[in-house]
Amino acid sequence: MKNTLILLFFLIALGAAGELRAATFQAAGNKPAAVVFDNETYDFELRRVLGMAVSRGSDVNECLETAHAIQPGDAESWYVNWYGLAERVRRTGEECLRKGHAVSAREAFFRASTYYRSAGFFLVGNPRDSRIVTSWKKSRDMFRKGARLGEYPVAVVSIPYEKTTLPGYVLQPDRSGKKRKTVIIQTGFDGTAEELYFENALFALRRGWTVILFEGPGQGGALHEQGLTFRPDWENVITPVVDFALTRNGVDPERIALMGISMGGYLAPRGASGEHRLAALVANPGTYDMLGHRRADAREWEEMRSDPDGTNTALRQAMGKDIGFRWFIENGMLTTGTKTPLQFLEMFRKFNMQGLADRITCPTLVIVGAGDHFSSIKDQRKLYDELACPKTLLVFDKASFADEHCQMGALMTSNQRIFDWLDETVDR
Repeated sequence: MKNTLILLFFLIALGAAGELRAATFQAAGNKPAAVVFDNETYDFELRRVLGMAVSRGSDVNECLETAHAIQPGDAESWYVNWYGLAERVRRTGEECLRKGHAVSAREAFFRASTYYRSAGFFLVGNPRDSRIVTSWKKSRDMFRKGARLGEYPVAVVSIPYEKTTLPGYVLQPDRSGKKRKTVIIQTGFDGTAEELYFENALFALRRGWTVILFEGPGQGGALHEQGLTFRPDWENVITPVVDFALTRNGVDPERIALMGISMGGYLAPRGASGEHRLAALVANPGTYDMLGHRRADAREWEEMRSDPDGTNTALRQAMGKDIGFRWFIENGMLTTGTKTPLQFLEMFRKFNMQGLADRITCPTLVIVGAGDHFSSIKDQRKLYDELACPKTLLVFDKASFADEHCQMGALMTSNQRIFDWLDETVDR
């Protein structure tokens, strides 16, 4: 195997921020403690579900008991246990609804939505596995069933986009129709609009914001029902969403903010680089380059292309040694419509902010997670450094208890800091 290929797959196997994370945490002896699983990827996904408890998207003991029943590293065991929990909680919701207990039914349906979403997470290695779509659809349907019983008005919408539409929701604090400051929130590499309700939207509604959630190409219903895959030029996605927002009652056209979560920390800034009607932008986390430490130079890419079979073999070997990296490549191929690991990485090379960050004009909050195992502090800060607009850097360190990727497990702290900044920014 050529030296550059060996180097590449070694760096990839470490993960985007592996070296930095080791230097920052392990040397200091304060690497985040595992909740249940020793494997970082499995434990993070558990923390992701567990954290939704503060917004009634999960319940603590349901999550912990389910996690302890899972065989670590076994995607089938992960699916069976989360899906089984989702089915049980769904049945509880149905029984509560039958008896006229609307609040109890809503809470059960919302938890079932979270558990169905989590169930399919590790199935992406076989894109033909029908359970990927089934679990996603049940998650969506449970959310919508709960939302119809909800305390806030939720409208299911179709957002005009090129020759089709994008799925989304418009949520409002009340039914008054009053024009309000509005936040458009989008997810990233593997999330859904429904998950965003528990992660961010509920906190916005409590603060009097109108909220628009949507799924773009490569995400949720746009991927699973329409076959739309990720595209790097997200400004061509955001502009139609802003156009749509301006047609809605309850939206103040002068106070529209955009927030991107996870890979949305790249997508939202990319969108804002070509969309200048925004009053504020939040990148959580700030992402300059989706390949980060995985990026090779032009000469190395040419060398890899010259031996695609050897490169794909090396990449698959790395996938076999690292659960997180395997999931990253498999989910990447699914969401970009590529057929090999090398094709996916070549596609992802286009997802960067080079020459674009200084085109963003609105005040921007760039979030850095010191314990983020998906991206490095260096890459997150690079976006901040290249911005020419009014900008704020928000660092979540170990002392904040919110240093994980997207502050998973610390949603109260995360949303307090983000929405305090947004309130101060759009209302000044």
